[in-house]
Amino acid sequence: MLTLFVSLSLSLRPRSRLLWWVKRGLLVVCVIYVSVPFMMRLFPDIIKHLVYSHRVSVPFFVNLSQPADLYLNHTVNMYLKSEQGISLGVWHTVPESQWKEAQGKDLEWYQDSLGAGIPIIIYLHGNGGTRAASHRVGLIHVLSAIGCHVLALDYRGFGDSTGEPTEVGLTTDTLYLYQWVKARSGSSLVVLWGHSLGTGDASSILHSLKRMKSRLLILHAEDDHIVPIHMAQQLYEIAQSAQNSENQVKMIPFAGSLGYHHNGLYKDPHLPGIIREFVHTLAP
Repeated sequence: MLTLFVSLSLSLRPRSRLLWWVKRGLLVVCVIYVSVPFMMRLFPDIIKHLVYSHRVSVPFFVNLSQPADLYLNHTVNMYLKSEQGISLGVWHTVPESQWKEAQGKDLEWYQDSLGAGIPIIIYLHGNGGTRAASHRVGLIHVLSAIGCHVLALDYRGFGDSTGEPTEVGLTTDTLYLYQWVKARSGSSLVVLWGHSLGTGDASSILHSLKRMKSRLLILHAEDDHIVPIHMAQQLYEIAQSAQNSENQVKMIPFAGSLGYHHNGLYKDPHLPGIIREFVHTLAP
């Protein structure tokens, strides 16, 4: 009888331990489920940071007012006021072929150059960091090298721009820059280039301008670990259906073996030719 009792107690002990861990696991889940809404109400800045990561000023120790320090020596830094109390830091890079002519020129010369009939690309970057992040500077170099003007801004709350980011605020900033460029571009073609978070702002602008029928080029790396390739494919199919034309929407995937992930498409040697061809199809 004694032996039987001992055996039963030993066999039940692991089960009781498992039950103990299950109960506490459920308790932790319940606490998290209940506390998260309160945390969001009490500390909204935490959620805002998770979405925008705008306080991460990467790279460190970079003077955004001196783009020449990043070998953008045909670039001017300027500040635009998108609305009362909001100052936006913006770089304007002229085509690489004009780098000698651009030396020592003032802001007025840069603005006047927008109306010369050369394509203009407004670059809307993703969340985190500033317009000086290495992959963003790399893309600016690529776009400038193929003969385009590039205007890259830091949204409100990013980089040296003032204010705090919101969905409406970012759209306001982007729309302001677009209208500022259009007022100075004459007959020059203006293209929106959105990356990651910036694709949402580009779409919002097109919606605001009632231009959702514009041509669309989707570039996506198959090994993108932040935005999976299947999401780009879904967007492509939706866009095709909305445009009701295969010629208006084009998607080019980049093989995962290239290792471009989320930010590395600017490294692809075929990218300049892809952009030139696309811009050519937009020419009036």
